[in-house]
Amino acid sequence: MEYSEEEVAQYLQEEDVKFIRLAFCDVFGRQKNISIMPGELERAFERGIAIDASAIPGFEGTAGGELFLRPDPGTLVPLPWRPEHGRVVQMFTSLHLPDGTICESDTRSLLLRAAADAAAAGLDLVFDTRQNFYLFRLDEEGEPTDIPCDRAGYMDIAPDDRCENVRREICLTLERMGVHPQSSYHEKGPGQNEIVFRPSDAITAADNIMLFQRVVSAMAFRNGFHADFSPKPIAQQPGNGFHIGMSPGPLASDATLQAMVAGMLGHLAAMTVFLDPVERSYERLARDLSSDGLSRLVGVPVADGQRFAVFHSPDPSANPYLALALMIWAGIEGLGECHGKDEAAAPTLPATLEEARLRAASSDLISAHIPSPVLSSYRIG
Repeated sequence: MEYSEEEVAQYLQEEDVKFIRLAFCDVFGRQKNISIMPGELERAFERGIAIDASAIPGFEGTAGGELFLRPDPGTLVPLPWRPEHGRVVQMFTSLHLPDGTICESDTRSLLLRAAADAAAAGLDLVFDTRQNFYLFRLDEEGEPTDIPCDRAGYMDIAPDDRCENVRREICLTLERMGVHPQSSYHEKGPGQNEIVFRPSDAITAADNIMLFQRVVSAMAFRNGFHADFSPKPIAQQPGNGFHIGMSPGPLASDATLQAMVAGMLGHLAAMTVFLDPVERSYERLARDLSSDGLSRLVGVPVADGQRFAVFHSPDPSANPYLALALMIWAGIEGLGECHGKDEAAAPTLPATLEEARLRAASSDLISAHIPSPVLSSYRIG
């Protein structure tokens, strides 16, 4: 359910809500938040809640060092693992400068802009996103160890699969928050898992990834485990992927999908620094995606009656708002250039993070759409 500002106020009163978390992320996709009391809600909607941006990656150069968080009422969700009495809810926000303009490093707003460009191009985009994660045991002091919670393999069952109860709690919690999982199972690595969501629009898909990571971490800790979304938690085991599927819509032709895939493949190497932004990302790419060419990078399955182009090179360390925005813009460019061309060949992805930065620095797509403060944060140019 999407709420209006008035409906949010009514919800807070009826549900005995005492804390409102205003959530956003830095340019690398790390979620941040500030809690306000219900009495501050009207001010949050009208003027925004001021924060000191100087210590947040990507916002250090903000004039005056101050940004204002304005909540998006349509993103209101309860946090079910918090107390039932004096409940806690969350809303995602946009980040504004003191004069009211959107901060150019606000990556959620960048994705909203990309989605608007897609709509203007006649596209009804749908995304199917999913991320892998490992569960590791905690020591006596509650600190993560390097011991996975089990030694099970792909789609194994209990008692070999010791992650089953955690996945169930994750799915049930997400449902209570209005996020709808379709399936869950044990992945190939020991203690590795995957949960599949219903396809959705771009901004909902990215918001759901942020909620998903938060719920997974909370439910894992509650059960005595640490959730690890890093690209390569165990050197000789499969890495964690962020599989991004995109469909141009149920009425779009196969030619439209093929053109968008060609556009995305043509820019994939330049986008890699944003899709795989840490050093260990390249260990995963080298081991998990180094063979079989194009078939390892992209597949075209059918889900909910639609054909999706699913890209496998991104990993969960990516900022989902940036990742989806860039894929949209690359796909739109493909529509203008690639109709009628033969199927694209597999691109050669960067072998290191430094090479990825160099590829991005020479990209017209990146320079046209990614603001300079974001490029500076990723050490591009």
